[in-house]
Formats: sequence, C-alpha cells, structure tokens
Amino acid sequence: MAKFYSNLNEDLQNFISEQKLFFTATAPKSGRINVSPKGIDTFRCIDNRTVAYLDLTGSGNETAAHLHSQADPPNEVCRMTIMFCSFAEKPLILRLYGRGRVIAPRHKEWENYYELFEPTPGERQIIVMDIDAIQTSCGYGVPLYEFKAERPSLIEWAKKKGEGGIAAYWREKNQTSIDGIPTKIFEDANG
Repeated sequence: MAKFYSNLNEDLQNFISEQKLFFTATAPKSGRINVSPKGIDTFRCIDNRTVAYLDLTGSGNETAAHLHSQADPPNEVCRMTIMFCSFAEKPLILRLYGRGRVIAPRHKEWENYYELFEPTPGERQIIVMDIDAIQTSCGYGVPLYEFKAERPSLIEWAKKKGEGGIAAYWREKNQTSIDGIPTKIFEDANG
C-alpha cells in the first residue's frame, strides 16, 4: 500500500498540479501541533526535491512561528509535512516530509521564488520545503468530492483591507502563534 520515493517524479508532480487543496503540518519544540488546509493556486514544485507555496494572510501564522522556533539556533531541523489527497475517482495520498523555511518579502531570496507565483492580494510570505522523504498511500478511505470553484472570500477580504489594512492585521493577529511563539513577521532581513 505505502510506497516511498527518492524524488518527485513527473507522475507525482502531475498529481500535485491537479490538486486544489493541500495540508501543511508543523510543530514547535513544545506546544500544539498545527495542520492547515491551503487552496488557491499557490503551490509550486521547484525541482524534484524542493517545493514552495505562497502563504496568504490568515487568522494565524502558525507555520512561520513553528519553523522559526525550530530554527533556533539557525540551521536546526525545521520539520514539516505537506499532504495532498485525491478526492477524485482515482484514490491517492501523497505526503512530503522535509525541512521548511520562511522567505519574507524583505529577504534576498524573495524575488527568486516570488517570480514563480501570480501576485495575490494578502500574500504574506513564501514557505520553501526541502524534501527528505516522499510517500504515497492508497487513499481508499478518502471520500469522493467534486471541485466547484475556488472560494473568493480570502482574496476579496485582502483586497478590501489593502496593504495598510493587511499590515495592521498582521500586527494584531500574526505576530505570535496560539502558544505565544514569535512569527518574526516584522523582523529585518538579517533577523
């Protein structure tokens, strides 16, 4: 049933490109484990061992907080899992295990990654993951669902807020995780 791969081959990359939803999972050194659903066209395969997604403003910023908390001191393992599952006729679950890092607009690497994405209202940061292991499993227990459309609510909310409103929202809601771990959303590029 479960099968491991050494890299994201063409079939797996095609599977990823067909999915409308993915889930990210992170955990701090201590505190709550977080699993977040992600949608909209924000995921990219950089190469067969690296993926990234454009992270949009949300009610929290758990992934960034967890990845930063694990990276103290820097270069420590920043564990992350990304999961895709097919809701279509052919069942499949794909898990990417690896090390994640946060790239903010103020970082030198931002432009290298940002050019892979369409500008999107509410964009906050890019999460890049270096893949350590890839696993597929059957997905037989995942129900069949039909995709209707992307939900426009997040984009409309971000447009209405504008850049100043988004920054104010980050100050109020995105500076720490629910466990009080700093997200470093306003730190300088060397921070």
